[in-house]
Amino acid sequence: MASPERGVRTTPDGHHLVIDGRRWRATDPVLPEELLAPLRSELGRARSRIRVTRDEEQVAALRGRVQLAKEGLGERGQPWWEMTESERLRRAMEALEKLEGPGDRGDQDRAADQR
Repeated sequence: MASPERGVRTTPDGHHLVIDGRRWRATDPVLPEELLAPLRSELGRARSRIRVTRDEEQVAALRGRVQLAKEGLGERGQPWWEMTESERLRRAMEALEKLEGPGDRGDQDRAADQR
């Protein structure tokens, strides 16, 4: 649970974080660390690249990666509390497979290196 000193709390049902009065969907608590870590890594990598990328097509593609990672984490798309555990795990695994798919990361890393 987040620290109340920083203005962060969790709703009683655990579905959302409230940060400085704004509600955000919580990460799916059923996901194991071996799925969470790479999804968070992909999310951070895409967000980092968005900040330095000037090409609109690349920004759009990176935003798609952010969306996919957030869906895998259960923070977007169908609410995780409306799904079965197996559906939630499958969604996370499929998102990670798409994010780590052949060509995706390498192509974007090469494009970033060329800037």
